[in-house]
Amino acid sequence: MSAHPGQPPLLKRLSPGHWTAVVWGGAMGFACVDEFFVLPGDHVRDDEVVPGFDLTHVSGPILLGAAVLVLTACRLLRARPLAAYALLLLGSVSGAAVLGQAGEFPLVQFLAPDVALYFVAANTRRRTSGRAAGMALIVLTIPLAVRLSGGGAIDTAAQLAVALTVLVAWLLGNSARQSRLHAEQSRAQAAVQATTAERLRIARELHDAVAHTIGIVALQAGAARRVIDTQPAKAREALGEVENASRQTLSGLRRMLGALRQADTAGAPAPTAPSLSDVDALAAATTAAGVRVDVRWHGRRRPLPPEIDLSAYRIVQESVTNVVRHAGARSCLVRVDHRDAELTLEITDTGRGPGSGGARPGYGLIGMRERVALLQGQFTAEPHPKGGFRVTARLPLPRSATHGMEAAAPA
Repeated sequence: MSAHPGQPPLLKRLSPGHWTAVVWGGAMGFACVDEFFVLPGDHVRDDEVVPGFDLTHVSGPILLGAAVLVLTACRLLRARPLAAYALLLLGSVSGAAVLGQAGEFPLVQFLAPDVALYFVAANTRRRTSGRAAGMALIVLTIPLAVRLSGGGAIDTAAQLAVALTVLVAWLLGNSARQSRLHAEQSRAQAAVQATTAERLRIARELHDAVAHTIGIVALQAGAARRVIDTQPAKAREALGEVENASRQTLSGLRRMLGALRQADTAGAPAPTAPSLSDVDALAAATTAAGVRVDVRWHGRRRPLPPEIDLSAYRIVQESVTNVVRHAGARSCLVRVDHRDAELTLEITDTGRGPGSGGARPGYGLIGMRERVALLQGQFTAEPHPKGGFRVTARLPLPRSATHGMEAAAPA
């Protein structure tokens, strides 16, 4: 039968304490079977196999006490790892003593401390897990030293193998801890990068949405101020344009703020974003404000991916805004070229250009450059050889999107 959807696998459903208890119980069961049946290591007396311990006298209570110590250690393993690991080692030593193996620890008897050490190293600081590993090695060496001091013999290779399992368990647990920490750091960095990218996107949108309107408002207000005494009708018309532009910008800001507030709401309607098809309306509004904008379309006009459509409009809008606010030119030319693999934008004027007269370029050029870079395009903003300033942007079109849109265009 398959696991329920969303249910973690068995390896993660059992806690470290449960796994340690299971391994210790299995090891003790194997040792008991080894003592009672014909397996290597049995005691043979008078041609009969006899167990190495008797559960009815002293060995039984000791084994029961070892089980209590191990179970207590398994319960405390997550909350107090060092104390729990000390109890686990004491229970393992008691179990080995019952089996007549107090001087040497076989590998099976030390599997439970190895499993517990892995979980301690994987879930605690390196200092804590290092102390636990040190306790395990001390437990291994003290009985050997006592036995050697009494003139007994030991199996050096077997005990070295048990000690190596301790080191391997610690290394595996520490590696798992480092991998988890690295994954957490990567997730945190990704969250910071996503937040930064979103903050920059909002900053670009706010700048592009407000800067153009402020430029139009400044032109219309200046025109109204100059003719308010001699041509009141013209002044009222200019002030009406100021009012309309301000209301449109305020409405756009409200939509943007509403979209930001409803970002976590499922099914919230997305705000209407401008597109390249709105360039003609942009040119008409700017021309009415006093700076003539001539738009020339080349190639076959077709639908574009939303991110390219919005970025293309914002680039044209910001370039026209720079002409209005900084260039001092009376006109500019906007060329939009729909090619097979890219969209090319070119905005030229005959004015001074940004940064002239010692003025430092603002965030407009930075925002346009960031938009083009996000779309893997090319961007240049430089003085025109014939005078004025020229902004050029080449935005590559995705191959799949291009084919799909070309196929859907005749319909």
